[in-house]
Amino acid sequence: MRDHGGNLDAAMARLGGAPEDWLDLSTGINPAPYPLPAIAAESWAVLPRKADMARLCQAAAHAYRTSARVIAMNGAQGAIQIVPWLRAPGRARVLAPTYNEHAATLRACGWQVDEVGEYTALAGADLAVVVNPNNPDGRRTAPETLRQLAGQVGVLIIDESFADPEPELSFAPQLVEDNIVVLRSFGKFYGLAGLRLGFALANGGLADRLAEHAGPWPVSGPAIQIASRALMDRAWKDRTIALLQSGASRLDTLASRAGWRLVGGTTLFRTYQTGNAAAAQQALAAHRVWSRIFPYSDSWIRLGLPDGDRQWDQLAKAMAAEG
Repeated sequence: MRDHGGNLDAAMARLGGAPEDWLDLSTGINPAPYPLPAIAAESWAVLPRKADMARLCQAAAHAYRTSARVIAMNGAQGAIQIVPWLRAPGRARVLAPTYNEHAATLRACGWQVDEVGEYTALAGADLAVVVNPNNPDGRRTAPETLRQLAGQVGVLIIDESFADPEPELSFAPQLVEDNIVVLRSFGKFYGLAGLRLGFALANGGLADRLAEHAGPWPVSGPAIQIASRALMDRAWKDRTIALLQSGASRLDTLASRAGWRLVGGTTLFRTYQTGNAAAAQQALAAHRVWSRIFPYSDSWIRLGLPDGDRQWDQLAKAMAAEG
């Protein structure tokens, strides 16, 4: 099932209200986005030049501390759509539960896909997928574990879409293998999901195939201009990591008061164990707070972070009523 957060339209169709009435916490996107610079008119008017793309990829390589080749994509999702074409379809294994697009996209392209719950079950796959840190339970996988796993599979996909706040977890700085692809999302940490920008990091033939499938203009001129600046802004990144850590702690406190138990997550989202996830979602929705629940769990609910006093107050009132 390809269900996603960010489906506020469905909530409004069922429960009413206007977008400005709702606090949408159903995604793991930073609610305080990177401040947009002035966009040069030329960015809108011309196709991105090779030099522009090179500048963007150099900025990404610097931000991710990698010497691997960087290929810009139409979001991390754009890279996920290409993964099934990196080699002939065979047996894929996805460490689950996790973001459902990996398994769904592979199946749609003819792969036999097994969703497994243990690292050892990934061994022997033609292609294996590990999301690190994982969405939605926040499971972390040490880089050394991933390196060992890469020797036991044909191709290893490491989805680091939520790794920006935890650079020590990233495999990107030590990526030298030619059978590993690391995926990065720009929009989540930088709070600019509408830019539809992400990156694939790889070496050798995998990098060549990723670039070939991405095409000559996978991202827009404005996205290049914004991201080239944001990725080099270390001061903003450091401040944002600290703010997200504080917000995650604040959210955990509210959840504890409501009687929820922390399952895990990242500083961009938190997943909690409730007695009844559907009932908890409905109770929050009565106060115009939208959350994320999952088809594979009757008890898990996931919340992103609010931004500003008004949003925090709205959530606190909703959770106090639910508790």
